[in-house]
Amino acid sequence: MFTQLPTKSEEFNAWTWEQIAPFYTELQERPLSQNNVHQWLSDWTQISRLLWEKAARLRVATTQDTNDEAAEAALNQFLDEIYPPLQVAENKLENKLLESGLKPDGMEIPLRNMQADADLFVEENIPLLSEQLKRSQVYNRIIGSQTVEWDGEELTLTQLATRLEHPDRNLRQRGWQLMAERRLQDRTPLNELWAELLPQRHQIAQNAGFADFRTYTWQLKKRFDYTPEDAAIFHQAIADLVVPAANRVYERYRQKLGVSTLRPWDVKADVFPFELPVLRPFTNTDQLAQISATIFYQVDPVLGQYFDTMRQEKLLDIPNRKGKAPGAYCINFPASERPFIFMNSTGNGSDIRTLFHESGHAFHNFERNSLPYLQQQSAPMEFNEVASMAMELLTAPYINKNKDGFFTREEADCWFVNHLEKIILFWPYMAVVDAFQHWVYLHIDEAVDAANCDAKWQELWQLYLPQIDFCGFEDVLVTGWHRKQHIFRAPFYYIEYGLAQLGALQIWRNAMNDQAQAVRDYRQALALGGTQSLPALYQAANVQFAYDHQMVGQMVDLLETEIEKRLN
Repeated sequence: MFTQLPTKSEEFNAWTWEQIAPFYTELQERPLSQNNVHQWLSDWTQISRLLWEKAARLRVATTQDTNDEAAEAALNQFLDEIYPPLQVAENKLENKLLESGLKPDGMEIPLRNMQADADLFVEENIPLLSEQLKRSQVYNRIIGSQTVEWDGEELTLTQLATRLEHPDRNLRQRGWQLMAERRLQDRTPLNELWAELLPQRHQIAQNAGFADFRTYTWQLKKRFDYTPEDAAIFHQAIADLVVPAANRVYERYRQKLGVSTLRPWDVKADVFPFELPVLRPFTNTDQLAQISATIFYQVDPVLGQYFDTMRQEKLLDIPNRKGKAPGAYCINFPASERPFIFMNSTGNGSDIRTLFHESGHAFHNFERNSLPYLQQQSAPMEFNEVASMAMELLTAPYINKNKDGFFTREEADCWFVNHLEKIILFWPYMAVVDAFQHWVYLHIDEAVDAANCDAKWQELWQLYLPQIDFCGFEDVLVTGWHRKQHIFRAPFYYIEYGLAQLGALQIWRNAMNDQAQAVRDYRQALALGGTQSLPALYQAANVQFAYDHQMVGQMVDLLETEIEKRLN
């Protein structure tokens, strides 16, 4: 029967649930034994890969053009007509395998994850989860439509932010205020969207038998190796050890600018210093991709080949444009065994960092796509982000033009110092985002009122990021949570970045001693997919999964030492 399935996703995309359902019925009815379990898993993988690629391509289309009504309608049709019965069918197969007692090789961790999903599954949540996905498109549409007129030209806020990397402070202030005013125009619709999302999330948790959405999400995200209390330990380590280091970064930057206090137009994305002097290391996105390919080949020839495959098969959507969703991501097309990178390049040095990051995710997908069963490929996000963040650092030896990179030696040092400083500055911001969400989902009745969210965000901001002076622009400060898409679209997905940065820095530390071995360890860990626990995946990369004062302190010392070398 499974030989009748299309071999290419393009042929499958038009299939309805009526065409798909018989394959799930056959898998559900097929007797399961030690002798046939591997074929059964292979058949399940075959149909699942086609379905998840269909879903991925539909989501990509809605982010490439947030005004494409046909793309949004196609995604909504999938969410209405295929997603609900698919969730039921997948749950039945998971239960069938769990109840069989069979434990195929390489499936210990996937079986643990299936049990967690089975324990969460309740049919009344399916329409609520579908609606949550639809609401995320509303957020994209609101943010994607934010444009302003600047010197007679209509620009997205991402494009304008690039224009503001300029030594003229008055120009930066004028542009920042223009952006801030435009964002505040959407304060009411975003608050209204929030008021819809939050009670629905609480209902999802209660339907599944959980007291709060935080506990529900911890299981949903398979966080078996650390607890909410551990997250608080990490937050405290950041407050004690990283905030003072961040203060030193901001003070250097304040002195460099020659200003009395750092104002919000002196930084970008609310927290990160502009790259001054402004570096324009490439002239177009084709050049960005070409030079990046050269660098990846030097990191590892196989990784270079992976990236060239993506270039040749048009699996990169790099430029920023009006109507394009914000941010950047890498998504996997499992049936095609190919990743896809989406980003918003505007021609500055930070685009290089973004492309390196998303390419790390792409390399992870290439490596784990070779695992036989789809259920083995899903690694924990706390390790997925190691794949991306480590690539930002493993490329460092090759970014200067002597190695056919982007920069002169002096520019390379300047750019990389900025990158290392951003790592320090990110952790306090991450703590704000993560701690905010812990408060939200433990105080749901208060948090549904956006005014209370504004107050909590301001409180946390002043604790972790007191260095930036928002005097006179308090409305912009308190609505900072509006500008973090994860809060709206992917709740509790943010601490992963902070934890993974600790793993990535350890890989970089290993690479400074033996780059080739560090890359081999890195690729070995990527190839394991989700077949090992989170600590075991870190161990395979020859690093430690830890987030306490000792580990955070070691990494802060490493960063400050390397920054000092390049500044002198």
